[in-house]
Amino acid sequence: MNFLDLLRTAVSNTFRSKLRTTLTVIAIFIGAFTITLTSAIGTGVSNYIDSQVSSIGDDGTLVVTKAVDSTSTDSGPAKYDPEASGQSVDRGPASFSYLSQSDVDDIEKTDGIESLRPAVALAPKYAEYGDQGKYVVSLTANAGELDADLASGEQLDDETDADQVMLPTDYLKNMGLGSASAAVGKELTFAVDDYQGKPHTLTATVVGVQNESLFGSGAGANAALTDAMQAAQEIGKPDSIATSYASATATLDADASVTTVKKSLADDGFLGQTIQDQLGQFQTVISGIVGVLNAFAVIALVAAGFGIINTLLMSVQERTREIGLMKAMGMGGGRVYTLFSLEAVFIGFLGSAIGAGVAILLGTGISNVLAGTLLKDLPGLQIMQFAPGSVATIILVVMFIAFLAGTLPARRAARQNPIEALRYE
Repeated sequence: MNFLDLLRTAVSNTFRSKLRTTLTVIAIFIGAFTITLTSAIGTGVSNYIDSQVSSIGDDGTLVVTKAVDSTSTDSGPAKYDPEASGQSVDRGPASFSYLSQSDVDDIEKTDGIESLRPAVALAPKYAEYGDQGKYVVSLTANAGELDADLASGEQLDDETDADQVMLPTDYLKNMGLGSASAAVGKELTFAVDDYQGKPHTLTATVVGVQNESLFGSGAGANAALTDAMQAAQEIGKPDSIATSYASATATLDADASVTTVKKSLADDGFLGQTIQDQLGQFQTVISGIVGVLNAFAVIALVAAGFGIINTLLMSVQERTREIGLMKAMGMGGGRVYTLFSLEAVFIGFLGSAIGAGVAILLGTGISNVLAGTLLKDLPGLQIMQFAPGSVATIILVVMFIAFLAGTLPARRAARQNPIEALRYE
């Protein structure tokens, strides 16, 4: 018998005991189904996070803060160091230090940094469009550095002297701006108080409307509006009060090494992080959840493996005389071993292929429903994404597990003595 003959025989033998085979396939189905779904969830969430990260910054952008050693609060507050620059506040198990203007100047001198923008806190009292009423809004400074996911319009321009603002889609209805396309080009009035509490107004043009994002849904100001609002906020500020910043965003030279710049900053007492660095813990949590769910699926597959062993051991016992006849007619132990191994692999293939197929059909439907209902405010998020490579890997892994489970029955069949097997009752 050649390999194809062995394969055909193995497939035929698999369905000799339909109930036993079906129960084993169901056990494998449960494990493959679960792993396929959890893998798709992990892929969907990771891809969405990556797309959101790309709109905030890439590896050529670093968020720089003051490096502060973690200090346990169990022993009380740390002793004040008059030499430490910047103001420091307690943040639980670690303290947080603001950047002083001197720190910003030092960071700007670091080799590999093309430009640096300190994080400015903008605090408009309200925003108003025509006579549609006044609304409290949050405004992100220097948002022109971000590549926003646009619903309409264009990106903010940091090179222009015109004050520009980008709005999230959920601001449009309340502010009476109409649709995303209709809002583009309209002018908003922002009210802001200076340091002495005196009111000032600024006018900015809406140049774009941004889809809601995983990382917040506030409005964004370009460099010109940021500078104008910051200047208005600081009118009347005493010279004795130093300016401080929570962080600064550094844009690196095209040929600069992120690792090298990080090390240079660390040597000067600063911490540089990419967006990926900052989201590392969040992604670790997602991976942990998916890993726990996969662990339950693996337990199901292990149980299914014992089912395969049981199914094939019973099959070997029931077909003892048949095995003896095959060996008496010249079939070697290797081919008998291959025959029973193929039966195990085919059972694994049935369970994993059906499980993966059902998972894809059900998962795609659920994902589409969620995208149009609960997750409609997060455009682009497909909670489950089935990568062909991942699905194929799952099927192959399950088939390999089935092969391992089938080795014991296959060895027992291959070692049968043909004379004793023919006498078996």
